[in-house]
Amino acid sequence: MTTSTVPEVTDTPPVKGARLALLVAGLAAVGFGIAVLVWPTKAAVTLTGVIAVYAIIAGIAYAAIGIFSKNLGAGGRIGHVLLGVLYVAAGISALTSLQQSAAFLAVFLTVMVGVLWLIEGFVSLFTLGQADSKVLTIVFAIISILAGFTLLSGPVWGAVFLWWFLGIALIVLGALNVVRALTGRK
Repeated sequence: MTTSTVPEVTDTPPVKGARLALLVAGLAAVGFGIAVLVWPTKAAVTLTGVIAVYAIIAGIAYAAIGIFSKNLGAGGRIGHVLLGVLYVAAGISALTSLQQSAAFLAVFLTVMVGVLWLIEGFVSLFTLGQADSKVLTIVFAIISILAGFTLLSGPVWGAVFLWWFLGIALIVLGALNVVRALTGRK
């Protein structure tokens, strides 16, 4: 008779690194979640500012590719430069009016999520014949369609709800990751 032993998992450098990354990501998520709940407007404006700075940096990169690339044809070069200019213009525009840009971004994302939930609900109904669980598929579709209509019927209130939901989710999921990192196998 043979017995097999399972090798013991120890805190090797990759395991320690993964646990540290989980801990840092969890703490960051909790911090961002608290910021979203305590300072919702400031957090939205800050996030919009980060996106605007990203757009400017991406625009500069696209323009540089268009200008300095030797492998692109004329259309590719012109396209990259134009895309770069659009990114930079959008980033500068957002930075010059952060409050308005944050409000627009919130409403735009809410409408987009509402439309996606509507489509997802109807697609679920269209694929009902192939579903393993027809009852769960119908329940999912109804909830998805109702949630989509709710967001679209009041996009400002929907944006507020989604923002608060994001903050709560960041805190809960971040805290769970911190616990996972601290209580993982030694």
